[in-house]
Amino acid sequence: MKTTTYRTHTCGELTKAETDRTVRLAGWVDSARDHGGVIFVDLRDRYGRTQCVFKPENSPEAHALAERLHNQYVIQVEGTVRPRPDDAINPKLPTGEIEVHVASAEVLAASDTPPFEVTDDVELGEDIRLRHRYLDLRRPTMQQNLLTRALIVRTIRRTLEAEDFIDIETPLLTKSTPEGARDFLVPSRMNPGRFYALPQSPQLFKQILMIAGYDRYYQIAKCLRDEDLRADRQPEFTQLDVEMAFITEEDIMAVTERVVAAVVKTVLDVDVELPFPRLTFAEAMRDYGSDKPDRRFEMKLADAGEVARASEFRIFREAAEAGGHVRGLKVPGGKQFSRKDIDGLATFAADFGAKGLAWLRTETDGLTGPIAKFFTPEQLAEMQQTFAADAGDLLLFVADEPAVVAASLGALRVHLGHRLGIVPEDKPNFCWVTEFPMFEYDVDEKRYVAIHHPFTSPMPEDADRLESEPLSVRARAYDLVLNGIELGGGSIRIHRQDVQQRVFRMLGIGKEEADVKFGFLLEALRYGAPPHGGIALGLDRFVRLLLGESSIRETIAFPKTQRAQCLMTGAPSTVDERSLRDLHIRLRPEATS
Repeated sequence: MKTTTYRTHTCGELTKAETDRTVRLAGWVDSARDHGGVIFVDLRDRYGRTQCVFKPENSPEAHALAERLHNQYVIQVEGTVRPRPDDAINPKLPTGEIEVHVASAEVLAASDTPPFEVTDDVELGEDIRLRHRYLDLRRPTMQQNLLTRALIVRTIRRTLEAEDFIDIETPLLTKSTPEGARDFLVPSRMNPGRFYALPQSPQLFKQILMIAGYDRYYQIAKCLRDEDLRADRQPEFTQLDVEMAFITEEDIMAVTERVVAAVVKTVLDVDVELPFPRLTFAEAMRDYGSDKPDRRFEMKLADAGEVARASEFRIFREAAEAGGHVRGLKVPGGKQFSRKDIDGLATFAADFGAKGLAWLRTETDGLTGPIAKFFTPEQLAEMQQTFAADAGDLLLFVADEPAVVAASLGALRVHLGHRLGIVPEDKPNFCWVTEFPMFEYDVDEKRYVAIHHPFTSPMPEDADRLESEPLSVRARAYDLVLNGIELGGGSIRIHRQDVQQRVFRMLGIGKEEADVKFGFLLEALRYGAPPHGGIALGLDRFVRLLLGESSIRETIAFPKTQRAQCLMTGAPSTVDERSLRDLHIRLRPEATS
């Protein structure tokens, strides 16, 4: 390491090879221990820890200073590297075979007593951690998380740039085009009454870049959405944003796979098999009840509709005859579940809309249970064969409209997989979900809305049904799923103006509104737009999954709370009257009760 005023080495690099060398170190006091007049100080920086030994015979001044040290003091020491005694070697540390015998020391900054111990083995509420984030970030786990995040970003950049991608920045102050989540709005001082929006994504800019001829773009992009937050959401987040021209779905998926595989190999030293499996949206919903299936374990859903229609069980029969689904899943070894356990599963399924949970147990002589009496022996045998049920298995059923059946059984499947301990945690499982529906109908707004976004291209063979059968049209959209969690998604974009205008009309966006909101895109499409598409992967979420953390807040240096507040800085905050006046803004008085 290059010599500096404060240190010749970091606190994580000294070994026995440096024995007898004079070195300078600087860092934070991690602990100080007085052993019969000899003071041992663990000095820490982001690279590691080094044990420093203060003996009065080596330097009375340094020893006297060490007696006044407290944890989190910032100090500089100079001394000689010595091997540790054999019984004092710490094999858990890279520096565990040596110690520095201090000849001189200086306090660079004192520290008040911290509100909590800066260690990993202390239980802390999130509020106090975020309020004192500068201390929380000193903890080894948080430092390792952010170092891993930086490593992931380096790997992404290295992989994409080796494939001729160009890193291009897009604006943070842009035009408000509200479709989906709310925009964060920024008033313009120089244009009174007008507002910028902070970007929810660089979507339109990266499409413009394709029209401009930059056929391989990427960006580690900051995106902002003013939406209600959940554990895995932040008002500002980071995504890997990629766009390519003259490509098909397979091209963009192949590039993404190479990037993801490089990251997994770098971080986990795991080789993932390429290409990732592909499932259509219809297949994912059929087999897993989810468009982000966790394929680390089997337990697929099965259809009981044919038997239901012929049975005497009214709930099943009426659901099937009304166009609903009667589906179920096999729980291996589920015979062990008590009636109370099954009631608990019914309560769990009810949270996802299920009105009930029917069940059958598999005995050596066939299926038994409360609903068995409504089926003939032949129907029960057919049911057992459909589910490939063996003795000791439990069958669970939901009969309802398709969306409710999928949501409740899909969630129940994942819940049971973890409860039974059959979800392997040792290797990431990726898959693609493709051919999503293009539209869904919003009953409240009484119009069709885009499931992905309004710039996604329809499947060519479905395009002639845009106006006549919009709900049957599939999109050229694809999501990447990791261990049952959506890592990101993308699509092939619309590159023809006439098709884009047709889609806008289907979404209830008339010509005048389209010109106001998206006129620049429609105009650009008139000047030779190549076929293009892209993807965006959530970086915060990817880091969280690779690290096994429970929240993306563990992978972001300065996250917001679920109320979108920064507890450390106090943002958002009020501003003075002059600032508001400069922006031509007058606040409405708060309503009083």
